[in-house]
Amino acid sequence: MLLRRTASSLLALTVFAVPVLAGCGGSDEPEESASDLLARAKTVLDETQTAHFVLSSEGAPDTGTALIGGEGDIARPSSFGGTLQVRALGSALDLEVVSIDGTVYAQLPFASGFSVVDPAQFGFGDPGALIDPDTGISQLLAEADGAELGEERRVDGEVVREVTAELPGDLVEQILTSADPDQPVQARFSIASESGELRRAVLTGPFFDAGDDATFTVDLSDFGADVEITAPATG
Repeated sequence: MLLRRTASSLLALTVFAVPVLAGCGGSDEPEESASDLLARAKTVLDETQTAHFVLSSEGAPDTGTALIGGEGDIARPSSFGGTLQVRALGSALDLEVVSIDGTVYAQLPFASGFSVVDPAQFGFGDPGALIDPDTGISQLLAEADGAELGEERRVDGEVVREVTAELPGDLVEQILTSADPDQPVQARFSIASESGELRRAVLTGPFFDAGDDATFTVDLSDFGADVEITAPATG
């Protein structure tokens, strides 16, 4: 009887001890703060030579001229090559766009070749500036106010951590657009936990109408891929 009671006591001690020992083996490193995670993502983005981006929007108007989407590659120091979707004359137009060192080329509808254009007439700025630390996407990470850690999730097998923050409307206007730059823009960033690469930025604010919120989503991938962007022939 004494032997059986002793064995039971040892078993109970072992069961209760395992979780304690497991807890002791965990990492003692503090969790990365929202501000530190944004700073790391900015450093990584500013150091990459190239990236692929996809832009989409919700709440765009059916009238007027506005940038509503696009996809392409951006490369340092100031190059872009891809397709931008513009709402104009009641229709969505897909414009082939190349930007090299501040000169923007577009293949306009019904044109056989590229022309040098002022992107402002189509509702967007120079897409070649998107990767510039002083004028591009990484500014959003640096100027985020009230940053808070959100959920951790897995996207395409990669663990990302969300950070929510508020952005100055005038800054967002410089990079995308805004109908009321005095209004702040709400942001949700998804940052790869291991690499620190910014995977997604979801921005909500008065982009097209001062009284109504709309949403832009920017997805980034293929950091550092081999990309060559050259100026097209014009005619």
